[in-house]
Amino acid sequence: MPKLTNRTVDRLRTDEPNGSIVWDDAIPGFGVRVRPSGRRTYLVQYRNQAGRTRRYTLGVHGALTPSAARDLARQSLAKVARGEDPAEEAAQRKSAPTVADLAEDYLARHAVPYKRASSVENDRSMLARHILPKLGRRKVEAVRRRDVEVLYQSLRATPYCANRVLSLLGKMFSLAVAWGWRADNPTRGVERFQEHKRERWVSGEDLERLVQAIEKHPNQRAAKALLLMLLTGARRGEVLSATWDQFDLEQGSWTKPAHVTKQKRPEHFPLSPAAIDLLQGIKGDQATKFLFPGDVPGRPLRNIKRVWRRVCRDAGLEGLRIHDLRHTFASHLVSGGESLYIVGRLLGHTQVATTQRYAHLADDPLREASDRFGRRISSALEKTADAQVIPLRR
Repeated sequence: MPKLTNRTVDRLRTDEPNGSIVWDDAIPGFGVRVRPSGRRTYLVQYRNQAGRTRRYTLGVHGALTPSAARDLARQSLAKVARGEDPAEEAAQRKSAPTVADLAEDYLARHAVPYKRASSVENDRSMLARHILPKLGRRKVEAVRRRDVEVLYQSLRATPYCANRVLSLLGKMFSLAVAWGWRADNPTRGVERFQEHKRERWVSGEDLERLVQAIEKHPNQRAAKALLLMLLTGARRGEVLSATWDQFDLEQGSWTKPAHVTKQKRPEHFPLSPAAIDLLQGIKGDQATKFLFPGDVPGRPLRNIKRVWRRVCRDAGLEGLRIHDLRHTFASHLVSGGESLYIVGRLLGHTQVATTQRYAHLADDPLREASDRFGRRISSALEKTADAQVIPLRR
């Protein structure tokens, strides 16, 4: 066959079921495969270093001209001369893991073994709602920083969610680097949106209405779980997963095991008399493992959102989250004069900066202390003003 040209390739036909290959005389190993359907595909054939004959597809006639395909063939054969294997490299690229594969491995090898069940569920939700629809089919090694930024910017309206998604992607790609799936982390350097922490807490008459609504709710199993959160400042997961062996009601203490705490370490919490009374009332003759058993035998209560919504509606409170019970506990302690250190210990904080968000609530006791000293000075000034002044003679 002479040198392949547009005219000669256009005229090629075959009746063979599996097609046939026509080789170019100008470059050994360069040819075009002709299918019965009329499809013509350029390829290069060579032997790799192991002596195995390999064929590497260059492209389809029409999208590639014979001249362009010939140039690609020369480049591929040059790689072979350097000891490379273009067909193997292409196969590896084709089978390279996608972001969906990375997500699956992240959940199986990192999230499930090392994170709390609630955190794993949050990860699954973010993957399903935000990450996989946009990046799931992309090859892990092909994702660039701009791809991450496009996804991140699409969540601008919800900065808290956007930052959590970015953190999840950052961890996933960090593992991808450690596993040798890519060389760098494309989330590095993406500037995060500023978050404004909510400062919602309940006080005064609102607190009274909230407690009354909890007491009157028909589902007292879930209602008492809410009340225990309020009395202890504990997180929802800590309360709902709590078992009776964690409590010493005689000593008035709750030992939270490491696997349920956010900091992954045991926490010892001193129970107030009100909390002890509540727990004793819950226990009664209860023979279950969990404080708040669920409807499925052997499992704890899980979903209390519906109960919470009705409690807030009955109390006339809007926009209140279950987590705000924890803020309420901490805020009342700080505004009552407790130090941030003590409050941080009760909340299980390991960083002072985490408790610092409540610092502004300490203004009242500081103001009272300042006022007490001010009243002393005012009293001294009043006594001086009332004293009789006797002029001295010269």
